[in-house]
Amino acid sequence: MPQQVPSVAPHAASVPPQRSAATDMAAATPQADAFAVSANRFPRRIVFLARRDLDNPAAGGSELLIDKIAAGLTAHGHEVTLVCGGPAARRDYRVVSAGGDAAHFLRAPRTVARQVGDADLLVEVCNGMPYLAPLWHRGPTLGFVNHVHTDLWGMRYPAPAARLGQRLEHWALARTHRDNLMVAVSGSTADALRGIGVQADRIRLVHNGVADAGPLAPKSPEPLFLAVGRLVEYKRIDLLLRLWERVRPVTGGQLVIVGDGPERARLEAMAGPGVTFAGHVPEAEKHRLLCSAWLLLHPSLMEGWGLVVMEAAARGTPAVGFDIPGLRDSIADGTTGVLARGESSFAAAWCTLGLSTARRTAMGHAARAWAGEFGWSRTVAAFREVAAEAWAARRTGVAPRAGAVRAEAALRPVGGAAR
Repeated sequence: MPQQVPSVAPHAASVPPQRSAATDMAAATPQADAFAVSANRFPRRIVFLARRDLDNPAAGGSELLIDKIAAGLTAHGHEVTLVCGGPAARRDYRVVSAGGDAAHFLRAPRTVARQVGDADLLVEVCNGMPYLAPLWHRGPTLGFVNHVHTDLWGMRYPAPAARLGQRLEHWALARTHRDNLMVAVSGSTADALRGIGVQADRIRLVHNGVADAGPLAPKSPEPLFLAVGRLVEYKRIDLLLRLWERVRPVTGGQLVIVGDGPERARLEAMAGPGVTFAGHVPEAEKHRLLCSAWLLLHPSLMEGWGLVVMEAAARGTPAVGFDIPGLRDSIADGTTGVLARGESSFAAAWCTLGLSTARRTAMGHAARAWAGEFGWSRTVAAFREVAAEAWAARRTGVAPRAGAVRAEAALRPVGGAAR
């Protein structure tokens, strides 16, 4: 899990890249040589605009995805810079803090102009509040969307502010980026983009990856159920705690909740017996818990993909979630986990799988095979192709062909239909 780092003052906000042995080795690979031969097909200088760096205490799946792509691009020989808000840490690529969590949205244009300079491709990571990059950046620009926040605005802000934020987000995605390609991390996100008016022929799919889990720790001998994520309202851990009171008398065992956030105090106050709040844990402990858990429980209201679902799957742990966009892409219902249609069906699936070792084991094997279809190198390769297309389209003035790059779209879950 990400660890907190000291805030970076605006006057010292630029964190230069730190070369590592892994990066140096990657630079000498055949892939890097191929990049040097065909450099004119790929943008060399790529700048990401994103709300947070991976070491921000509030970082999550979106930050991990951008970090993996940026690191992968750097290993291929691209010159990558991340411009973000809040604290910034040293990485193999350059990280520049444009200021605080909110203020950096206003400071981003000046930061890019003064501290970053020209870019072959600017990637605006759109997570609710937009940067409106196409209005102030004249070079090739690519939109990158984890999920459209339509319903989330009303959960976090009063009605007038929520309506304004929702309209601004939709206008930014559908109108300011109308001449640009848009990357969606799942078929569900692509559907949501089409639903707000983004042209289908400008949407490209680049799925999240998942790291090889390596040697697996054994399953817990006693029932162990796990939830992992930032403790914010839309993750609905409060609902999970209420359902636990119905499930615990049936299955027994422990419910462990990994993660931190503004909801933690309220959630701890309402938690009943058998619940442990672990907070942020080191990656080794997270790995152990994901291996040991009987089930991953993911009651979120919305997801772009569900990265932790795939992290659990890589460790042979099936997931129970709701039938929502994003989780429909990462969970093959009935094969690698269960998609519940309501609270009662969520509790029923939890109880059923908690009592059936055979079903859990079969789903765990299928989940691990499904996760094996996704690797970060594949994600980076897919993104590079979209970046090349976006760069070529703006340089040549030729509009992208419909469906020219549907990266990763043909993947099928084990025993399931195309997602």
